[in-house]
Amino acid sequence: MDDRGFFLTLQAIGRQLAAMPNELYLVRLIHHQTRKAFPGERLWTATQLMRAATVRFLRLRNREGCDVYVQPYAANQNAGYILVDLDHADPMVVKTMRAHGHSPCVVLQTSPGHLQAWIRLRTLALEPAVATAAGRQLARAYGGDLASTNWRHLGRLAGFTNQKPTRRRPGGYAPWVKIVHACAGVAPQGEALLQSVLPWGQPAWMPIEGTAPVRRLSSDRSCIDPTAPPSLSAAEAAAIYQSCVHRWRIVERFPQPDWSIVDLWVARQLLGQGTPAVQVQAILRLASPHFPRRHGNPGDYLRRTVARAAFPAPVRAVCPAHARASAAAAMDSARSNSTGGR
Repeated sequence: MDDRGFFLTLQAIGRQLAAMPNELYLVRLIHHQTRKAFPGERLWTATQLMRAATVRFLRLRNREGCDVYVQPYAANQNAGYILVDLDHADPMVVKTMRAHGHSPCVVLQTSPGHLQAWIRLRTLALEPAVATAAGRQLARAYGGDLASTNWRHLGRLAGFTNQKPTRRRPGGYAPWVKIVHACAGVAPQGEALLQSVLPWGQPAWMPIEGTAPVRRLSSDRSCIDPTAPPSLSAAEAAAIYQSCVHRWRIVERFPQPDWSIVDLWVARQLLGQGTPAVQVQAILRLASPHFPRRHGNPGDYLRRTVARAAFPAPVRAVCPAHARASAAAAMDSARSNSTGGR
């Protein structure tokens, strides 16, 4: 029979992973005395990490003296999450981060007085140099450890003990890594921070290494290359699309959403962030609910949706008396692109 500690660890892992969703996670075990990594490092999905056998294995290694570390994995890129190691944290530091638009999705207490914060800056992968520069800037701003700003630096996994001898409690007990805050989301000022650390002239979005480069939009933003291969997985596309759906509360506001209209809104949002048109098409194709739905020519629908999204959104009425009529007109107008007809 599993003890209470097992279920507390399982609950803590689940909360942390839910707040920093990703397709894969890199887990590393490092023995506190030898500082050597446990052999057999591998990649795990959230489902695999939540399995009872996996949790028991990690708890056993932890009791044997291994610290348990984790990082959202994106091959040779950063998955969009930046770790800020607040080794000697000011009690108000997290509140300050939120006030500046750098809200962490996860905050861990790794031992009394020591925090680690994960901040999601973007739902797309980041170039290593950009992620490292962003981590360094966040560390400087909030008193973090500058030695822990590398783009692939791992943080602790909640629900296990911190095996560092200097962190031992009176009596020799190792402190537990506890969750202080866990809530999925992208930092409001994440994109602005990324733009501030990009080298002059470098585009905000860079293709994932190993894929063909994507041609940027021309000045009229209507030049789309349908033959360019997508450089993201279905899971990554779904995470991007669903982040918009959740942020805009689509399901709560519209009991039966017209997903073609939502596609238009998502495309407009992504284009505004500098995402190439072909990448936007790939995201819609992979993540739009029930796609291709009733569209007779899915490729043509995607091209027209993205081309239309390149134009600024119409100005909405601000007078309450006209707001409802304006919204209805916008829905009717957008629906002309939802049936697949020209």
